[in-house]
Parts: sequence; C-alpha cells; structure tokens
Amino acid sequence: MEASQAESPSSSTENPGAGTDDVALLEKAKSARKALHDAVATRVVGQEEVIDLMLVSLLARGHALLVGVPGLAKTLLVSTLAQALDLGFGRVQFTADLLPADITGTDVLQEEEDESGRARRRVRFQAGPIFHNLVLADEINRTPPKTQAALLQAMQEQRVTVGNTTHALPDPFLVFATRNPIEQEGTYPLPEAQLDRFLLEIHVDYPSESEEKEIARRTTSGQATEVPTVLHAAEVRALEGLVPRIPVTDAAVALAVALGRATRPSGARSGSDKGAATIDEVERYVRFGAGPRGSQALVLAAKARAALRGEAAADVEDVEALLVPVLRHRLVLSYRAESDGVKEEDILKAVRKSVR
Repeated sequence: MEASQAESPSSSTENPGAGTDDVALLEKAKSARKALHDAVATRVVGQEEVIDLMLVSLLARGHALLVGVPGLAKTLLVSTLAQALDLGFGRVQFTADLLPADITGTDVLQEEEDESGRARRRVRFQAGPIFHNLVLADEINRTPPKTQAALLQAMQEQRVTVGNTTHALPDPFLVFATRNPIEQEGTYPLPEAQLDRFLLEIHVDYPSESEEKEIARRTTSGQATEVPTVLHAAEVRALEGLVPRIPVTDAAVALAVALGRATRPSGARSGSDKGAATIDEVERYVRFGAGPRGSQALVLAAKARAALRGEAAADVEDVEALLVPVLRHRLVLSYRAESDGVKEEDILKAVRKSVR
C-alpha cells in the first residue's frame, strides 16, 4: 500500500513512473468498466452500484462481503462477472458440517499402474473449490470458526498448505463471500479480525419496481443469453498491477486517515489520541472503531475507483464515495446502538459530517 507515499496536490495528476503503457491501461480500465456493466446486464437487471464495487474489489485485489437477503442474484452476479472476465468460477455452500479440507482440498491415495504393469499407490493432491479465480463463499457465517479460519488463511496468503506441500492459488484470486442479514439461527458470527480482511462490505438491495418487472419477464422467458468476454486473465492482472502505481493526493490520504481515526471512541484511544475531539454518535454507540487497515483500504480502493473512471490520480471524491463500504464492517457497535436502531451507516454519516 502507498498511503504513506502520497504525492503533493500540485503533482497529484503526474506519476513519474508512469508511461504510455499506464495511460493505455487507464483507458482500458475505463472502457472495460462500461463493457463489463453491459456484459453483466445480459443476465442481471440493475445493481449498477454493486457491480462497480465488485470491480473496485477486483482491481484492488481485495475480497468482498456481499450482504443481502436471498433471491437478489448474488450468485448470478459473481458467476456472470467470472464469465465476462474469462476467469474460473468456484462456489462453496457453507454449512455447519463443512470441513476445511472441503474448501482447500486434500491428499488422496490412488492406485496406478507403472510401465511394467505393476500396481503402485501414489498420494495425489485433489484441489478443492477454492482453486478458482473467483470464488463464491455462500453464507459464510453458517460454518464453524475452524472452517472459516481455513478460508481466511487462503484469502490472506493466496496459497494452501496440505501436509508438507504448499499449493499456490490461481492469479488473479478473489473471494466474494455472502451473508444473509435476516436469518441468524444456526449461524456463527464472523470474528472482527476476519471481517477486517475484507476490503469492502457490499450491500445488495431490492430492485426497483421497473427492474423487478424486467426480472420477472426475463427469467420466465426460457431464453438463454450468452455473456460476452470483455477481458482475459492476463489483462485483469495488468489492470491490477496498475492500481498501486496510481498517485493519490495528500488531501485524499489525510481524509482517509482522519475518517478512520474518527471512528474510534475515546475509551479505545491511546497516546496523543486521548485529547482528540470526540463525536457524540461514536462515543454513544461504538465500542471499537476501524484500525489502520481501514485507512489503508480506503486509499487502495480509492485508487481502484480512480482507475475505473480513467482518472490519473485518486482524490477526495474517491475516498468519500467508498467510506461506507470500506469502513462499515470494521466498526463494532454497542448494545445501545442495537436497542436504539442505530446502524453503521448512521455512525459513518456523522463521522463524515464532523471530519472536514
């Protein structure tokens, strides 16, 4: 991450290391964004903001948590995006009896004949569904912490160790995990440390009335639609490599850090932060705010958003646009917030209003 190496505002649109290749990549990112929206629209109606945030996750190499009630096409969104990018797609349905090996894979003993016709036993690694470019972890909170931890390790390290052998995951590699917000019986809450590993929490909302009419027409017609290929794996990797090279203004970095620090209540602060100004909503309803990874994620996601818009630098506008999806899952609210009906979005709205 480059949050500590921001350029000054006067030179924010210039990258000394950038050349004509980066300019061409910026143009490709901008055109690919529109083309991917059109490609996904062949299968999914609406959800433009959700698609944009998924593309931010993709270019920033950050995993995302999709939150929404059943039936909002979360699985279809991910599988269609994988087709449009010509990437491998894997799906894991998380259940209470799912084991780590069901995700990562395991060593199996097989019998083979050698050249002389003798039967020999050999241990082979049988890869699990996580060995795909885009992996849908469906209802991730329905599996025990041990299995969640196996997925977290793969997400963080982009490799899997089985026995004494380490297996690299495909490149690119991205996990979209889904969580049902209304049915909590038989679920295992995701630990804060695991939630912090997701770059974005993307909320998938109900469609509008006109969109729902189109969904009803399209899904009952019996006609199959082809998803056009927009990018290939090598092109995706090139765009992912572009994002860290995009400059970010000092003002954007300062805002990202200030927003993250403002979510921390005074009781959780230390050192020089003890005397910092407080925000009433944060003091009343937040137990723990976002850590340094939150401000890092804001800067990185802002760079990816700038790339998708074809902009040569990330600015304050990009940070502000991503405040809620980047930070809402990093806040730990108190019981008082639940009883008063206060959500993370309400806290972040107050934080943004207070941070100038």
